[in-house]
Amino acid sequence: MQRILNISLIANRLTGPIPKELGNISTLISLSVEDNRMSGTVPDELGKLTSIERLFLNSNFFTGELPALFANLINMKDFRIGGNNFSGKIPEFIGEWTHLTSLRIMASGLEGPIPPSITLLTNLTDLRISDLRGPDALCPPFKTTPFKNVILRSCNLIGPLPTSLASTDLIDFSFNKLNGSIPDGFSALSDTDHIYLTGNLLSGIIPNWTLTSGDNIDLSYNNFTHESSRSLGCQIRQTNLFASFSMNNTSNEVSCLGNGFCSTKSHFLYINCGGERLTVGNVTYESDVEPGGASYSFSAESRWRFSNTGNFLDENKRDSYVVQSSGVPVNTSGLYGAARTSALSLTYYGFCMRNGSYNVSLHFAEIIFTDDETFSSLGRRVFDIYIQGERVEKDFDISARAGGARKAYVTTYKVNVTSSLEIRLYWAGKGTLNIPFRGNYGPLISAISVDPNFPVPQSGENGNGVGENGNGVGENGKSVSGGIVAGIVVGAVCAIILILGLLWWCGYLRCKHPMELDLHGLELHGLQLNTGSFTLKQIKIATNNFDVANKIGEGGFGSVYKGVLPNGTLIAVKQLSSKSKQGNREFLNELGMISALQHPHLVKLYGCCIEGNQLLLAYEYMENNSLARALFGHKEWQLELDWPTRYKICIGIARGLAFLHEETILKIVHRDIKATNVLLDKDLNAKISDFGLAKLDEEDNTHISTRVAGTYGYMAPEYALRGYLTDKADVYSYGIVLLEIVSGVANIADRAKENQFVLLDRALALKAEGKLIDLVDPKLGSEYDTAETMVVINLALMCTAISPTDRPTMSSVVSMLEGRIVSEAFIAEQSVSMTKMDRDKMMKLLEIKNENQMEEMSFAYTDSSTSAVDLYPVNGFSEYLQKRDSDAKKLLS
Repeated sequence: MQRILNISLIANRLTGPIPKELGNISTLISLSVEDNRMSGTVPDELGKLTSIERLFLNSNFFTGELPALFANLINMKDFRIGGNNFSGKIPEFIGEWTHLTSLRIMASGLEGPIPPSITLLTNLTDLRISDLRGPDALCPPFKTTPFKNVILRSCNLIGPLPTSLASTDLIDFSFNKLNGSIPDGFSALSDTDHIYLTGNLLSGIIPNWTLTSGDNIDLSYNNFTHESSRSLGCQIRQTNLFASFSMNNTSNEVSCLGNGFCSTKSHFLYINCGGERLTVGNVTYESDVEPGGASYSFSAESRWRFSNTGNFLDENKRDSYVVQSSGVPVNTSGLYGAARTSALSLTYYGFCMRNGSYNVSLHFAEIIFTDDETFSSLGRRVFDIYIQGERVEKDFDISARAGGARKAYVTTYKVNVTSSLEIRLYWAGKGTLNIPFRGNYGPLISAISVDPNFPVPQSGENGNGVGENGNGVGENGKSVSGGIVAGIVVGAVCAIILILGLLWWCGYLRCKHPMELDLHGLELHGLQLNTGSFTLKQIKIATNNFDVANKIGEGGFGSVYKGVLPNGTLIAVKQLSSKSKQGNREFLNELGMISALQHPHLVKLYGCCIEGNQLLLAYEYMENNSLARALFGHKEWQLELDWPTRYKICIGIARGLAFLHEETILKIVHRDIKATNVLLDKDLNAKISDFGLAKLDEEDNTHISTRVAGTYGYMAPEYALRGYLTDKADVYSYGIVLLEIVSGVANIADRAKENQFVLLDRALALKAEGKLIDLVDPKLGSEYDTAETMVVINLALMCTAISPTDRPTMSSVVSMLEGRIVSEAFIAEQSVSMTKMDRDKMMKLLEIKNENQMEEMSFAYTDSSTSAVDLYPVNGFSEYLQKRDSDAKKLLS
């Protein structure tokens, strides 16, 4: 036993735990139990193998945390634990394995964040981490020496892409929340074989080198500007740019298919994935033999496309992602003789479809693995299935569902379609990787069939209706008689007249009352609304007919209810009064603003309902309510926010504002940043809400002169005094929120006293005394990072400078909080306090001369129709809410 150096038990159908006795083989250099069905926790005894250099535990069912004694394995060079069910965080001790050259933690079950010490290991050349659980985290720093492979996929990464990164083969940061532009330094990666940045929030112009350097670059599903789209035109390219632009993501692809591409709508879709055109019964499946990897198909002949992301690792370069069955045919139809595969994500899109309910059938057969006693029978293919963005299958295993390999299995889903259909198969790093050959994993699909659940015109093969192709000829070439055409035309005209008559009788075609919904007043400069829609019936079902038990808030323009969608998704439904012209304007403003923007630190809008006199918005439900309630709400509702959480919230708000100000072509000034308009999700990530007061920044102007709207105590002085609005007004409000986060005290908590800006005045007084640290919330005790705290406080004072030009931009704020810019720019002598004269001017300006003015200003200075304090009240019985309305009136009287 003393001379054993290597033990390999790969793919031996082993079950049960790892024998702890293996830890007694002190000379062991290599141990591999990969591709088995072993389970249980990893024994601590393996931590005694101090000579071990290679440990492969991947593709099993291990659970629990990695043993702390693994810190002793300082000679480790190759460590693989992917495809398991471990728990706990990625251990810091891995960063102490200075000899490590390869680290593979793909779909291991572990939580983030990724310890920065790992990515700085000088000998590490092969880094593969994916599908981490846990909260969002910044992208770790990287060493300057080259990697061979860098995979940080689905790791909840936020912030910008790393600038100091070198790789020769592969870089994969897909399916994270990275934002900002592609760094100029990335151009040095033009010779890298594979670059995958799909599924992030990247913005700016797409660099030209990404279009000319190779055929394995994937930039799909991002927020790049439309200038990139226009410069690219409709050229054929291998770089995957599908849905990569910030607004109306698929419009560029559809427009490239011709002006008349969607002039008619289809009501079916049949694709023989990976195979030639094939007729089965009376249904013809379209051909799908394009071999492409990181690309998408581009043809004007069909009304569907596919997007394929990823490349198969550890395998000789694969030219085709289409596989053929080499064994006994699955059935005699020929539909399962071939299949399309993907190394990561395979998405099919159906365009120009009629609105309605469809049966989406996905056809599978495992044609690579076998059911015999050979090595090929040991493989496991596991992936997830998404339809219309919703996951409908997790850990889908074709062989398990079909009862074995080379057996057909069809699964059908009822799906509501509005114009387009999206089917995505995603490999989350699970299953075997190298059976029966290297690089055999990921999704595999044989065919797709989509059939309507509604009546359609019956003419020609596949039910293609009259006029579907515009010439009265069915897809199979059979003509339609003139009598039938005439009958259909006459019937259609009669139906139209009947419908118009009913609409007139119901009042929908009559002139609107001046107070009714006015689309022309929407301040979106031609912006198209981009959001889902609900019927009033769906909203009533979700909220149990607006049951009072589900009521969670009452705002200035209506009520807010908690609801549950049929798929279990929790929503917050804002019910607005259609009688208020201001409510209508803010409803439309918020609908347009938030539907056009997507960012991890902005509240997500699921959809709206405009039906009869109902104006409804459905948002994602935020489990931890507002930041205001968490910090200084009623005691029973307050959350114990430790300093790391508060710091994360500071960064989150800053990122959201930086996105609004600088990373979207809309250039939005929010105008009402405050703690009640910052919501917290289940992981205490901050998300900005309330876009009802948001204003588009005019690119040609340095500022906007506008009616003052917002919340007293958070408004910048130049805005409150002169209506002078720039993005620096949001920066000022953000500074006040920073002070609230640090101190745990509301800025407007004591407005009855003479000094109106209590918290800011206190901070300035403490600064003069050299005691800024006394501002820290006593509830934190000594459990906070002093250096970080001082950065936040000084940054808050910079943001609340009297002069807008003295305030930093939000992108600079993010950089300072993330440590990329040292906040030495804070000048001690800088004038940041509001003088008594300034305050007197503000109070005089806000004096109300008559009742009409009072009514107008009350809208501006109390919570708007979209306020998060109405979505999630701080405390209905606290002094804060009891005093809020009366204090506002006193302030303005």
